[in-house]
Amino acid sequence: MQSLPIHPGTPRQATTDAPAGPDPRYVKVLDQTKCIGCHACTTACKSENEVPLSVTRTYVKSVDVGTFPDARRNFQVTRCNQCDDAPCVNACPTSAMFVRPDGIVDFDKDSCIGCKACMAACPYDAIFINPEDHSAEKCNFCAHRIDVGLEPACVVVCPVEAILVGDINDPTTRVAQEIGRNATAVRRPEKDTSPKVFYKGASQSTLDPLAAQRPDVDIFAWATQHPDSPHHVNSGTPVDPVELRDGPADGRMPHNSSAAALLSYDIGHDVPWDWRVGLYTWTKSIAAGAYAVVAVLVLLGIVAADSTLWQWAAPVVAATFLAITGGVLIWDLEHPERFHYIFTRGRWGSWLVRGGVIIGVFGLVLAAHLMLSLLGGGALQSGLAVVGIPAAVMTAIYTAFLFAQARARDLWQNPLLPPHFAVQAALAGSAAMLPVATWLAPTSVAPLAWILAGSAALHLLLVAGEVSLPHSTAHARMAANAMTHGTFATMFRAGLALVALALVAPFVGAVAAVVAVPVLAGLLAHEHVHVQAGQSVPLA
Repeated sequence: MQSLPIHPGTPRQATTDAPAGPDPRYVKVLDQTKCIGCHACTTACKSENEVPLSVTRTYVKSVDVGTFPDARRNFQVTRCNQCDDAPCVNACPTSAMFVRPDGIVDFDKDSCIGCKACMAACPYDAIFINPEDHSAEKCNFCAHRIDVGLEPACVVVCPVEAILVGDINDPTTRVAQEIGRNATAVRRPEKDTSPKVFYKGASQSTLDPLAAQRPDVDIFAWATQHPDSPHHVNSGTPVDPVELRDGPADGRMPHNSSAAALLSYDIGHDVPWDWRVGLYTWTKSIAAGAYAVVAVLVLLGIVAADSTLWQWAAPVVAATFLAITGGVLIWDLEHPERFHYIFTRGRWGSWLVRGGVIIGVFGLVLAAHLMLSLLGGGALQSGLAVVGIPAAVMTAIYTAFLFAQARARDLWQNPLLPPHFAVQAALAGSAAMLPVATWLAPTSVAPLAWILAGSAALHLLLVAGEVSLPHSTAHARMAANAMTHGTFATMFRAGLALVALALVAPFVGAVAAVVAVPVLAGLLAHEHVHVQAGQSVPLA
């Protein structure tokens, strides 16, 4: 059993001949020129860390490349990349993901609330939820072994010494020498995470998750491939130059070279956020928009300050959907009983924490509004709107910044996402308040109908821009393609068609409220598609 040259908790001992060296910084070198694909590292990792079935901290991906008889199989050991600028740490609301002084990105299961923000943020699909304890987990270089001077389990069992771990700040270590003397590569350098897992001799067909064709099944080998499958690749298939540039029009994975590459062993791509996240963005839009739209009409003098619509209807609708939003957020957690950690152990850099504070402030505004209605303080409510409108707008748009922290999902890195969420709040709020106004304040129906139509037109324009303008990355292009022509195309188009009904609202008079329900349904469909399509592109 090998041991590491330096204990991570013990600094180098100063001598009279040389000053103390820098603190250790652990990195990993994966030599793919030696890897034989035996999966011993995967097995040892599961045994050492008691990783249950169906999930894995590390595995060996393989891609078949070339034309017979010059075909070959390329391997890639796939795991957490121990980033210096770790997106999972930045996104984690409770510091359950953290960076140790020696550079290892580790995790604390007792602090994890199971929000899956770390999974959404990781560009390498390296984090999973343990099905037994429902907490986030990943490779941590076997930190418990490093702390006692031992090497990680995968390093010890590798029969060809293809895995090396050591202190890059110590020039005598093998990892420092390998990185210093040989050409190495990292995965997804465009994400600017400064990963500390270096690949020697790796093929682009394995490093790039989009470089090889992905069959329809999750775990596969040549024996499972059918030649008539639309995803089957003949190694001699000629490559269309247009597909090399833009990717296939049908959304298939692009080829990486003139010799086709096919994944022959991989694991399924995991989607961390399910339909509840799309539902949460929708209910939050209704809550923010219902209050903000009516408050603006009050400040403009279009709705009377003493009207029931302003005194009771707007804050009640907003508070109801804000409560539903909170319930959905807690429901989506793997550890819902720990939701209070967002406030008691919150890390301010996470937009989950900031969003929780923003929702809390907006909730206080609504509570104060309803209290003033009980006490008959109508004049003060107009002043409260000056605070309530910004709180509502921030409630609507903070999710754009939360999505932006998910650096792995290129579709969500859209600078127009904050104003788009504000437009969606105006759309949802006016649609939700139209039926109420028809009953309580008929004179308010016309202005609400115009707000509904205007926000619907802006929403449709923003969506058209998002799916038609060129995307800066292949990941964003493929996610947009999944919305418009792929898995989610039917729901996407239906959602747009339903939202478009709002354009007729100003011209149908008292029956404008009839379009409210289908418009809200269309917006919900769009929210769901946008969340799911953004996560649909494989990252590993």
